Amino acid sequence: MIGSADVAGGWRDNPPPRTLAEVRQQIDALDSELIALISQRARLAERVAEIKIASNEPLSSFYRPEREAQVLARVRARNPGPLAGDTMVWLFREIMSACLALEQPLNVACLGPSGTFSQQAALRAFGHGARLMLEPGIPEVFRAVAAGSVDFGVVPVENSTEGSVSQTLDALAFGSATSAWGAGDIQICGELSLKIDQQLLARADALGCAPVRIVSHAQSLAQCREWLDVHYPGIERMAVQSNGEAARLAAESVEIFAIGPALAAEQYGLQVVAANIQDSVFNTTRFVVIGRDAVPASGADKTSLVLSVNNEPGALARLLAPLADFGIDVTRVESRPARDRVWDYVFFIDFEGHQTDERVQQALAQMQPFCGSLRVLGSYPRALCA
Repeated sequence: MIGSADVAGGWRDNPPPRTLAEVRQQIDALDSELIALISQRARLAERVAEIKIASNEPLSSFYRPEREAQVLARVRARNPGPLAGDTMVWLFREIMSACLALEQPLNVACLGPSGTFSQQAALRAFGHGARLMLEPGIPEVFRAVAAGSVDFGVVPVENSTEGSVSQTLDALAFGSATSAWGAGDIQICGELSLKIDQQLLARADALGCAPVRIVSHAQSLAQCREWLDVHYPGIERMAVQSNGEAARLAAESVEIFAIGPALAAEQYGLQVVAANIQDSVFNTTRFVVIGRDAVPASGADKTSLVLSVNNEPGALARLLAPLADFGIDVTRVESRPARDRVWDYVFFIDFEGHQTDERVQQALAQMQPFCGSLRVLGSYPRALCA
């Protein structure tokens, strides 16, 4: 096309367009090309579905986390700008999500009601082509995945300011004592990090008034503790199940302010009283995608373990030594109280690599004698971006 830009950021044929009319003409022509190419990609996705159905492949094979990770990594690597890498990845994820919906729409559970950071994370992970099932709590997300009523779930696992989400860790380690799913029924299939910007929200007719109560998820209240101490000292703070629930309560009463994402303000008709009130500008939450099946290696993976160690001096150090010996980078070590023994603990360990890698298998074999128990929670593609 005349005057079109090449991948190096220059102009392929003639000099760049000189008038606004010429620019608009070229944009219109490019839009037509994009529509044709996206439609061609969608038809290929439909063909993929036809081939899989003819081969009697299970429905779970329609979504391949490792394949998506490879495609998006290639998109990021080939992006010439001026769009940021994160933006280009987001655009392609939405295209892939829409195409996947033509093959087999995904049902994805996350913490509800509408307007939570978990909902934002689920949309970031799966795009708007997925059908979101909003659950009342984190255990319910696990239950839905284990029961097969959804394909995947998205749950928060740790925050950069307030640390780990105990409900998620306990569900991964111990399963449920009250439902028909247990430890080992769930696999971690992916991860993503979401920048958390907290907004103070209220009804329009409450602006200028002092609230009687400020409500939010316990983690959000903790992430804004210092700001609240300065701006709303003495005002009652109440923890609720989710940011979405907090926004719903604020929408019902002028006496209640909520803390949550801008998405909640849009969905519940609230106004932003104060923006970005989190105490740390680096406030980020890591989410994991959970499913029922193991994920093949993508070439850029992480593995998560849960284990217990024998109660003797130096046990944890000896346990970690094989990972160092095989040059495996440990990215996280955390402990949680064991449920069946007082003052005993289980440990969560994340490290680079896939459980099918030879060096990982060798390291796990050498770790086993020092463990009371050891279970791989999942190997999954490493997050592309924060």
